[in-house]
Amino acid sequence: MNSKVDWFFEKDTKWKEEYAHLRQIVLGCDLTEELKWGHPCYTFKGDNIVLIHGFKDYCALLFHKGALLKDIEKILVQQTENVQSARQIRFTNIKEIGRFQSTIKAYIYEAIEVEKAGLKVAKKKTKDFPMPDELNAIFEKDPEFKAAFEALTPGRQRGYLLHFSDAKQSSTRTSRIEKAKPRIYEGKGWNER
Repeated sequence: MNSKVDWFFEKDTKWKEEYAHLRQIVLGCDLTEELKWGHPCYTFKGDNIVLIHGFKDYCALLFHKGALLKDIEKILVQQTENVQSARQIRFTNIKEIGRFQSTIKAYIYEAIEVEKAGLKVAKKKTKDFPMPDELNAIFEKDPEFKAAFEALTPGRQRGYLLHFSDAKQSSTRTSRIEKAKPRIYEGKGWNER
């Protein structure tokens, strides 16, 4: 146990009991407990294996390279269609965690073997994401803006492409692009402040 992570388990939340049980299971798998992104993250020789987190309707174990696990029990969930690597096992009560305890451990040990083998998830490149026509049109008129966009990290570029493309109407896509310009010039992602 890492005392820097204790506050996460001590806070009064809907999932307090479930978090504590998940912590016991994961710590029984010889992983190092760390605090990353404000959540308990469990690592093997510095590599992220699994993270505990919660939402309104469920708590979950997030396997960082879950896409590479065999998922024999068919319990891993892809959070959204745009999540390329991570997968979750979701729980709505402590009984579910108890029922899946041996499966959880098996998945953790498999995830450790994935890291030992040095396996990587084949991720889509930024160029594989759709470029909205509205963005291309703005790039043609404003090369300085295009250069600022291309100077962003690939992850930030993908975030913007997904955000812009998610809009159903052309006018909304254009509006989103215009609103994002100041952050893009600052080198920030669409959800960064």
